[in-house]
Amino acid sequence: MAEEAAPPVDLFARDEGHGPTVVLLHGIGSNHTVWNGVLPFLVPEFRVVAPDLRGHGRSSAPPGSSFTFSELAEDVRRLLEDRKIDAAHLVGLSGGALLALRIALDRPERLRSLTMVSGAAYTDAHTRSVSQRWTETYTKEGRDPFALRLLKDLYYPDWIEAHLDFADQLRAQVKRQDFGPAVRWARSMETFDERPRIASLRMPTLIVQAMDDNVVDASHGRILRQSIAGAKIRILAETGHMVPVERPKETAEAIAAFVRQVESPPAPG
Repeated sequence: MAEEAAPPVDLFARDEGHGPTVVLLHGIGSNHTVWNGVLPFLVPEFRVVAPDLRGHGRSSAPPGSSFTFSELAEDVRRLLEDRKIDAAHLVGLSGGALLALRIALDRPERLRSLTMVSGAAYTDAHTRSVSQRWTETYTKEGRDPFALRLLKDLYYPDWIEAHLDFADQLRAQVKRQDFGPAVRWARSMETFDERPRIASLRMPTLIVQAMDDNVVDASHGRILRQSIAGAKIRILAETGHMVPVERPKETAEAIAAFVRQVESPPAPG
């Protein structure tokens, strides 16, 4: 059964630089600022477009939005069209990685390459249980316990200890943010499963996976690499789910090297 879709949304996006276009998609409950540490390394060489997806950050959502992947993908298609981007190197984090995979499968002609960071081909029982735990903590215990839960689940413990100011910032963000859109997107993600189609993908693909991801098990990175012909993988040790936040330089270097390789003409012979 086809997903019902609300009207497309004009997405706010940070758009900087020149060169091959790299589009960065954030995950559930986040916004374009999750890529702030990555952008300075990419902008000197590429045009980088980092949108806020519907209902997140500075992008609105129609009242009837159910945050299906069809809705989210149509918003991204419209963004590319409005910005006159014929084909982009699409990068997604977490839920944004699932969205990027869906777009790659449905509209491959709009992409030059696919990069999935902390992503998967399907939502397994573990990820669903983590999402349900977040919802229960938020609704039953309140915002402060919810913020602490996010810190424990999303970030590597040693990184948190070294960035206690970030923990304070996250608590402040949780206190003022409306998580309704995130809850609806998480609900639609529960049934996400592209395993029947993943082997048909014929596109340069990079998988960036953290070994200590408590949300998406690291085994999903290996599944993606084995399922997508020619896929490359970069594995980061002592790193949690939020790879671009914890390891921005390494994330940017992996993306840049991959995009350069895709853009380079094949050597003679």
